[in-house]
Amino acid sequence: MNFQFNFVFRFFIFIFLFVFISCTPAEQRPQPKLETKRIIIVNQEGDEVDMIVELARASEEQRMGLMFRKKLDDGEGMLFVYDRDQILSFWMKNTIIPLSIAFISRDGQIIEIKDMQPQSIQSIRSSRSARYALEAPQGWFERSGISAGCVLQM
Repeated sequence: MNFQFNFVFRFFIFIFLFVFISCTPAEQRPQPKLETKRIIIVNQEGDEVDMIVELARASEEQRMGLMFRKKLDDGEGMLFVYDRDQILSFWMKNTIIPLSIAFISRDGQIIEIKDMQPQSIQSIRSSRSARYALEAPQGWFERSGISAGCVLQM
């Protein structure tokens, strides 16, 4: 009898914990950091600007992006890596940090930079095909002297 009670008790505790964790809002769950890499962007003055980026290569990593993150410091970002050139499209659903996004060609040249507003479901698209997209805190590119035509070195 004691064994049966113990088993049933543990089963109900397991179910309770499973339901509790499943119902915890995603923004309260820790977001795992992705693999990081140091990159360099040569700015308008020819200076090298260092940046530490998380690499979003897999489609699930790209779908999640920086959603639910509470902060992103200057000099940090997320680099979205695609295996072919294409028109890229991003939105800010569930993203609470204001971001700027640079669309980058396969040879590392920044095509354009656009600002994105927190929680917006407006689609922000590249004006032409790009291989990479780089998200950073809003205004960081401008503060660092980085604009269209600057080159990313990996």
